[in-house]
Amino acid sequence: MPILLTIGAFILVLFGFNKVMGYGRGNITMELDGRYTNLTEQANAVTAELKKQGKHAEYIGNGRYLVDGLSYVVHKRAVAMAGVPLERTILVPEKSENRR
Repeated sequence: MPILLTIGAFILVLFGFNKVMGYGRGNITMELDGRYTNLTEQANAVTAELKKQGKHAEYIGNGRYLVDGLSYVVHKRAVAMAGVPLERTILVPEKSENRR
């Protein structure tokens, strides 16, 4: 019984870690070269990275992007990987528009 509880806890932690890191269905996850406190500079960096990946990307304002015809909202996560801080940018599909 304790082994099953340990395995269950491990699976919950693993799924929680994946959710925090931005690995969800339809999410676009990227690590940018720098840290951005200015929203305009971050928008330019995100748009440039998406275009480098071959996607048609446009910043439409207020933390929202249009990528290949679908609307996304930006989320930033600061995580520590091996003691080194990493800023991860996650574009999450907007539920109201992208749900089919």
